[in-house]
Amino acid sequence: MRNLLILPGLLEDADAFEHSIVALREHCAAVAADLTRADTISALAASALEQAPEGPLALAGHSMGGYVALEILRQAPRRIERLALLNTHARPDTEESTANRRRLMELAERDFPAVIKALLPKLVTPGHLADVDISGKITEMALASGKEAFLRQERAIIGRADSRPHLKDIRCPTLVVAGADDALMPVELLRELAEGIPGARLEVVRDSGHMTSIEQPEALTRLLRDWISA
Repeated sequence: MRNLLILPGLLEDADAFEHSIVALREHCAAVAADLTRADTISALAASALEQAPEGPLALAGHSMGGYVALEILRQAPRRIERLALLNTHARPDTEESTANRRRLMELAERDFPAVIKALLPKLVTPGHLADVDISGKITEMALASGKEAFLRQERAIIGRADSRPHLKDIRCPTLVVAGADDALMPVELLRELAEGIPGARLEVVRDSGHMTSIEQPEALTRLLRDWISA
C-alpha cells in the first residue's frame, strides 16, 4: 500500500482533506503534515519529510502545500513516486501579492478573526460562502491554526522560489487539479503548471473555488483515487 503525504495550504490541517483521507483508506495510508512550524518553504519541506512515513511517497499539496511539494522534489526527488498539485502554481510571489500579504499580517496582529473574514470570499464560490458547513469548517481550521502560524506561513509564501525552471525535471506521474472558479489561482496558472511538467494531467473541477477539497470533496477524491491507483 502506498504512503500518501498530504501537504495542506495556508491555515489548513487534515480536516480540509477529511473526505479523501477516509475514502482512500483501501488504496493508501494517508497522513497530513503539520505545516505551521517554520517560516520558509525550505524548512517546511524538511519538516514535512521528517513527519512522513519511511520509504517512497505520493505527495498531494494544496495551495501553499503545493509550493512545499515542489521544494520536497528538490530536496528528496528519489523518494517521490507520484505528485498531485491542487489549486497551486509554480510562480514566485508578485509585488502586489506580497503587499497584500503584509497588510493582512498587520491586521492579524490587531484582529486575527478579521483576517479570516477577509480571506473567506476569496477562498470559495459565492454559493459555498453561504453554506455554513463549508465556511464554518474553513473558519474553524483557521482559528485552530492561529495567528502565529499564519504569520510564519505568510513569510514562507512571500519568500518562496520560482519553481517554473524546475518543472521540466519532474519525472513522476503528476496530477494537477484546478477549481473552475478559483479566484486566487485561476485555471490559466494551473495549466501553465501542468504544461511545464512532462506528462502531467490537468483536471478542472466545476463549481469550485480555491478550496476544492472542501467545496467538491467527492470530485477531488475520485481524481485522487485514480491517480494513486494508476
